[in-house]
Amino acid sequence: MNCQLNAKRLVNKCLNNNQICLLCNAQAVQPRPLCHACETDLPWLTQACSHCALPLPGPGLTCLRCTLAPTAFDNVVAPWQYAFPLDTLISRFKHQRQWPLGRMMVDSLAQALSHRYSDGLPRPDLLLPIPLAKRRLRQRGFNQAAMLARWLSRQLRVPCEQGWLLRARETAAQQGLDAQARRRNLRGAFALTPQAAPASLHLALVDDVLTTGATAQAVATLLRQAGASRVDVYCLARTPQPARA
Repeated sequence: MNCQLNAKRLVNKCLNNNQICLLCNAQAVQPRPLCHACETDLPWLTQACSHCALPLPGPGLTCLRCTLAPTAFDNVVAPWQYAFPLDTLISRFKHQRQWPLGRMMVDSLAQALSHRYSDGLPRPDLLLPIPLAKRRLRQRGFNQAAMLARWLSRQLRVPCEQGWLLRARETAAQQGLDAQARRRNLRGAFALTPQAAPASLHLALVDDVLTTGATAQAVATLLRQAGASRVDVYCLARTPQPARA
C-alpha cells in the first residue's frame, strides 16, 4: 500500500510540474526543464572510443589515435555528441548567460558519471576546471568550466579546486585550428599555481566541450608531470571527427 501511495505521489508530482521545456517551450511534465521529446532528440553519445569518447560506429572500440598515441589523460566521460541541438544549448549557456541550461546539462553529466562509478569507474579526489584566458574571462565575465565544476562538485560530492591551474600566457582562439595547430598553440599555455599539490591524486578536468583533446592533453601532461596518479576528463559534449560531423 505504501509503495502504491509513493508511486501515486511521484506521478502527481510529474503531472503537476509547471516547468517549461527550455528548447520548445512546451510543458516539461518531468523534473528537469526539458520535455520528453526534446530530451530524446538530443545527440546522446552511446557509441564512442572507450578512452577519449570520440563518437564511433560501435560500442567498446578504441579510436586509431588513442591506439597509436596514448594520451596523458585516462578516460573521457561525455553524455552527448557536440551536434544540434546540444551545440545550441551550450552556446546559449556560454554566450547568452542562460544559467538554467548549464544546470540542466550538468544534471545529465552527473547522472552519467554516477552510472559509470557504479560500473567501476574510479571516483576522483578533486575536480579541476580548465582555466580561461584572462582576456576571454574579461570579455565573457565568467568561466563556464568553473561554473560547471562547482555545480558538478555539489552533485557528485567531490571537492572542486579552482586555484591550482592558470593560463600562463594568452593564446589565439582554438576555434578554426586543426589538431596539430591546436597543440602548437597550447605549448606552455598552462601552469600550476604555488599552492597546487596534485602528487598521488586522481584528478578530473572539467570543461564544456572536448574537440581534438589538445587542451585536455596539455593540462593532463602538466598534472602527470607534477605527480598526479590519474587524470580523467568530464565534459558535456564530445565533437565528432570532421568527416562524421
